[in-house]
Amino acid sequence: MHSPASSPPAGPSSLVIPSKRKSPGAAPFPPSQRLSEPDIKRSRFDGLPDQGVPRMSKVLGKRPEIVDLTRPPTAFQPHKGAKKLVIKNLRTTSQANDLAKYYDATKQELVEALQAIFEQKQPRQPLERLYRGVEDLCRHGVSKELYEILRERCEAYVKNDIRRSILAEAGSSNIDMLRSTYKHWVIWNAQSTTIRSVFSYLDRSFLLSNKDFQQINDMAITLFRRIVFVSSQGFNPGVKTLDGMCDLVDYDRRGDSRFDPALLRDSISMLHVLNIYGKSFEPRFLKASRLYYEEFAEEQSSASLKGYISSCEKLLAREDYRCNAYNFDSTTKRQMMDDAHILLINNYSEKLLDGGSINKLLDDNALDSMKALYDLLRLSEIQKRLKQPWEEYIKEAGSVIVNDTSRGDEMVIRLLEFRRSLDLMIRDAFNRDDEFTYSMRQAFGSFINDKKVMSAWKTGTSKVGEMIAKYIDLLLRGGLKTLPKSLLSDTKDRIDAERSGQAATGDEDAELDRQLDQALELFRFIEGKDVFEAFYKQDLARRLLMGRSASADAERSMLAKLKNECGSNFTHNLEQMFKDQQIARDEMTSYKSWCEGNGHAKSSLDLSVNILSAAAWPTYPDTQLSLPDDVATQIERFEAYYVNKHTGRRLTWKHSLAHCVVKARFNKGSKELLVSAYQAVVLTLFNQIENQPDAFLAYQQIADNSGLSGGDLDRTLQSLACGKIRVLTKHPKGRDVHSTDTFTVNKSFTDPKYRVKINQIQLKETKEENQETHERVAQDRQFECQAAIVRIMKSRKTMTHASLVAEVINQTKSRGAIEPAEIKKNIEKLIEKDYLEREGGAYTYLA
Repeated sequence: MHSPASSPPAGPSSLVIPSKRKSPGAAPFPPSQRLSEPDIKRSRFDGLPDQGVPRMSKVLGKRPEIVDLTRPPTAFQPHKGAKKLVIKNLRTTSQANDLAKYYDATKQELVEALQAIFEQKQPRQPLERLYRGVEDLCRHGVSKELYEILRERCEAYVKNDIRRSILAEAGSSNIDMLRSTYKHWVIWNAQSTTIRSVFSYLDRSFLLSNKDFQQINDMAITLFRRIVFVSSQGFNPGVKTLDGMCDLVDYDRRGDSRFDPALLRDSISMLHVLNIYGKSFEPRFLKASRLYYEEFAEEQSSASLKGYISSCEKLLAREDYRCNAYNFDSTTKRQMMDDAHILLINNYSEKLLDGGSINKLLDDNALDSMKALYDLLRLSEIQKRLKQPWEEYIKEAGSVIVNDTSRGDEMVIRLLEFRRSLDLMIRDAFNRDDEFTYSMRQAFGSFINDKKVMSAWKTGTSKVGEMIAKYIDLLLRGGLKTLPKSLLSDTKDRIDAERSGQAATGDEDAELDRQLDQALELFRFIEGKDVFEAFYKQDLARRLLMGRSASADAERSMLAKLKNECGSNFTHNLEQMFKDQQIARDEMTSYKSWCEGNGHAKSSLDLSVNILSAAAWPTYPDTQLSLPDDVATQIERFEAYYVNKHTGRRLTWKHSLAHCVVKARFNKGSKELLVSAYQAVVLTLFNQIENQPDAFLAYQQIADNSGLSGGDLDRTLQSLACGKIRVLTKHPKGRDVHSTDTFTVNKSFTDPKYRVKINQIQLKETKEENQETHERVAQDRQFECQAAIVRIMKSRKTMTHASLVAEVINQTKSRGAIEPAEIKKNIEKLIEKDYLEREGGAYTYLA
C-alpha cells in the first residue's frame, strides 16, 4: 500500500480509479477491484501549521503521545532513500473481460431478484445495489435488452403463476372467482410496485422518452388485463369476475346477507385501474340492472299507487347511494338512472297518473307521497301531465263543498281549508310549481261559478258570494278566535312573510290581515260580485250600527282591499257608510250642546241617534213599535231639532236596528241587559204587573201593547224566554212560541256577569231576508243589463244580435253573469219601450 502522502509512480503499473458517475460510454471497474473512498482521498490536516505529524487517525493510526516540534515540517527524508511501493491484486487480465463479467453478473442478479419478488420473498441483494446495477446496465447501453428481459419474466409469471393460482383458489361461484382475482391483483400490484422501484432508472432514462415501449407500471397493468380478463386461451377468469361483481350488486338490491361492500368497492377501483370498466363491466352491469328494474316494476305494479311510489322512491335512492358510495362512474349512474326512469316511471305512467288513485292521495293529504310522485315524474320530465288529474280533483272536491246545502254555514271555511291544503301541497310537494298554482285557480273559478251551484241552492245568484261576505263578517266581528287552527299560518308562512318584507304573521293583526287576503282570493274567483256587495253591505251596516267590529283598522284595511280589487265604484257606498258614522257622532255632540243651551233638563235616558244616508245604506222594513213614553219624548225632541236644523230633510226611524241597555232587578241582584229595541219594549211591559205576584202577560197582550206581530214578535219572545239566557219564563215550557203561551219574569235569573248580552238576535239574518236579498240582486242585474244594452247601442247605433249579446256579457261579467236568454228578454223589453227597433238581423238605436 502506498502512503497518503506519497505519489504513485508513473508508468504501466499506475492505477486508474473510476468516479462514481461516468458518462454512459464509460466502463467502471468491477466491484472486486474498486478502491474505497478513503483510499483515494487526499489526507486532510487541521488549521495548525504543518509539524510533520499526521492529523487523521483513520489513516495514520493513534496520535503519538509526544510530538517533537523541532523536526522539520516535511515528510521527505532524502538520507533514507526512496520508499518501496507494493501494489496488491494487480490486474493481470484485460479490462474488457472484467466489464463483460460484471454486466453478466448484474443481469443474473436482477433475474434472481425478479424471481424472489415473484415468490414474495426478499431479494438476496439489497434493493439499492440492484438499482445501481440497473443504472450501470442502462449507462452501458443495454436498456432495450434489459426491458425485454423484464417484460418476458413478468409476462411468464402472470400467465403461468398468477392465472393458474387464480383458477386454483376460485370456487364454483362467481363471487369466489371475484375474490380470488382481486386477491391476486393486490399481490401483483404490490409486486409491480417493488419491481418499479428497482427498475425506476430504466423507467426514467429509457421508457419515459420512448414511445415504442410501455412504462413499467403500464406494462404491469396491461399484462394483468390481457392475461386475466382479455385472453381467449383456455378458461378466462375475467368473465366470471365481472359476473361476480354484478352478483354482488344483485345481493345488495335484494338485501342478501352475502353482500360484501368492501369487495365491491375495491373491485370497482380495480376495474378503473385496469381500464376495463367502461368496455367490459358497464354494459354487463347496465343489462343486469335493466332486467332487475323490469322484474321490480312488474312485482310492484300490483300494489297501490302510494305503495308503488314509496317502493320506487326507495329503490332510486338506494341506486343513487350505491353509485356514489362504491366508485361507480358518473356515466354509469346517469345511464342506469335513465333506464330506471323509463322502466319504472315512463312505462307505468298510466298507473302513476291514474285519477282515482291520485284523488285518494289528495283526499288523505298524503304530502310525502305526492312529493315523491312529483319528483318521480319530474325525473322523466312528465310532471306536467299531473296537472290534469290535479285540476279534475279540485273541481270535483270543490263542487262537493259548494253544493252541500246541509253545511252552508261552513262552506267558506271548508273552501279555505281545502285551498290551504292545496297551497301546502304546491309549496311542499310540487316545489312551488307555478303551473300547478295556475291550474288550481282555473279549477276554483270553474266550480265556484258553476250553474249547478245556483240550482242546488235555488237562489238564482251566487251562493258562494253570499257565504264569503258572511265569512268576512265573522272575521271582522270575532277576529282569529273564530277560525280553526288549520287555517292559521305555520312557520314556513312566517318565514316567507318576513322574506317578502311583510309583517310577521305571528302578530295577531298581521295574521288577521292575511286571513282577509285568503278570503279575497276566493272573492276573486266569483263572477257575480254584486251578490257579495249586497250581503257585505248588510253585514257592515250591522257591525257599524251595533259597534260589533273587532278592529276599526281591520275594517278600513278590508275596505281598501276591496277598493283596490274592484275600483271606487264598488266601494263608494261602503265609504259613505263610514262617513255617516262620523257625521252622526258630530251631530249628537251638537244636539247635546243644543239641549244644554235650551234649558232641557238632563234625562236619565241617554239617547244616541245614527243619521244614515238612505242611498248608501241597505234598505230596512218599516215597523210600527209602541215605544215607552220617555223614549218617545226624547225621539220627538231630537227630530224637531234635526228638521229645524236641516230644512227639507225627513227622518225615517228604523227601530229594528236600535239597541239599548236595560237595568233589571232580580231576586239575586240587579243586572244590566244589552237588548234590542224590540226586546226592550217587551221587557218594559212587565213593569205594569211588577206588584202583582201571580200576574203574567199573554202572547196577545204583548202583541197589542208592543206593536209587534208575526215573526218579529215570535223571535223576540223566543230570545228572551227560550234561549241560553232566559230572563222571562214561558208557560208551558218549550223551544217554540205559540199564540196561547203566557210569560212571566224569571226572578230567579242569575249570571256571573253584571252586564249580560242577549241582543244577538239582531245579528242573525232570517231566511226571508236572505231570499229577498238574492231576489233584489237578480232584479238589479236585469236593470244593469238593460242599462248596458242602451249604453252600447247609443254608441254603436246598429249591431247584430250576436255582437250585442257578446258585448253585454263582457260589460256585465264583473257584476254578475247574465245568461244569453235573459239578455234577449231585456232586449225585447227595450224594443217594447221604444229604445230599440229590429231591422232585419240587426238592432237599431232610437234616439
